[in-house]
Amino acid sequence: MDKLIITGGVRLDGEIRISGAKNSALPILAATLLCDGPVTVANLPHLHDITTMIELFGRMGIEPVIDEKLSVEIDPRTIKTLIAPYELVKTMRASILVLGPMVARFGEAEVALPGGCAIGSRPVDLHIRGLEAMGAIIDVEGGYIKAKAPEGGLRGAHFFFDTVSVTGTENIMMAAALAKGRSVLQNAAREPEVVDLANFLIAMGAKISGAGTDTITIDGVERLHSATYKVMPDRIETGTYLVAAAVTGGRVKVKDTDPTILEAVLEKLKEAGAEVTCGEDWIEVNMHGKRPKAVNVRTAPYPAFPTDMQAQFISLNAIAEGTGAVIETIFENRFMHVYELHRMGAKIQVEGNTAIVTGTEKLKGAPVMATDLRASASLVISALVAEGDTLIDRIYHIDRGYECIEEKLQMLGAKIRRVPG
Repeated sequence: MDKLIITGGVRLDGEIRISGAKNSALPILAATLLCDGPVTVANLPHLHDITTMIELFGRMGIEPVIDEKLSVEIDPRTIKTLIAPYELVKTMRASILVLGPMVARFGEAEVALPGGCAIGSRPVDLHIRGLEAMGAIIDVEGGYIKAKAPEGGLRGAHFFFDTVSVTGTENIMMAAALAKGRSVLQNAAREPEVVDLANFLIAMGAKISGAGTDTITIDGVERLHSATYKVMPDRIETGTYLVAAAVTGGRVKVKDTDPTILEAVLEKLKEAGAEVTCGEDWIEVNMHGKRPKAVNVRTAPYPAFPTDMQAQFISLNAIAEGTGAVIETIFENRFMHVYELHRMGAKIQVEGNTAIVTGTEKLKGAPVMATDLRASASLVISALVAEGDTLIDRIYHIDRGYECIEEKLQMLGAKIRRVPG
């Protein structure tokens, strides 16, 4: 198992390009199953989860064609099996996203219950109930969700999400695109990735309005046609490198991104003392060598502060001036990185869903272990500012969400290298 070794103490300085958003690319890949012709998806990030989704398509009889720029062409007309097997699904929760498209387009699906990061309960019952509201007959047995469309296909429905669910909203929106009649999704997720998926579906001929609000209306169409689409930039990767700049007192410019999709994060960076400047597709954070000030953070669904940036801001507060409270309202098991940061000298007290972080001038390098995707990002950020060497184990979590993280950090001056396990 590969590890990262980071020698801290270097102030980051430079420019990097932001990759396509994993959390947008995965549902968009799933949505290609709805089309009755070939579809090209561009700006895919080179990540393990993307590779897994493409491998899943291969198992189903579809042969994706990938070019050197990691654009992929998918022709779902060659599909041979409507089963998403456990050995692929267990590593990636987003594989549940093929459920809605397969039932809507082919009338049935068999999808293993998903795996992924251990950050608390993320039930699939909303996906099931939404499809049942559209007439699907669903059984869960032997670790598989087995779904069939009613005679004549799925029917439009009004569905209220009793908790905001990004993948739930995406799955039901995709299914509704080919359902008969109108569907109205209330208390829908408002994330930019949901909007990106809606825009992709619209590019294929879907009739969708309201994406980005809490009520999405979909008028089902008979077919979706071929399209070419570019995945949006990754707002969490963007935020992670900007926080790394702030923690090290440095200056980082991120390009090929979108400042409008992480305004809550940029406001907190300004509060921490960073100079933040933006253009149409770039953001720069400059700390001018200063130590950041502690900030209070409360996670909530978009457009509020994202749960996927919580761990990175705990790392910021750990070396900041003052004390900051970080309140996690989305996932109940998302402070596992705190105990690894303690090994580096961080002063963090966890009380229920709140982490009270008292900044310290210096962290010390130590052997630590990544526990989930964003927790591993917080360990990397802390290691960049710690005295001496930090060895980060189980970095396969990092590779699920950050494309070429060591190369990008090296371009910014970091002393980081990957060593084989």
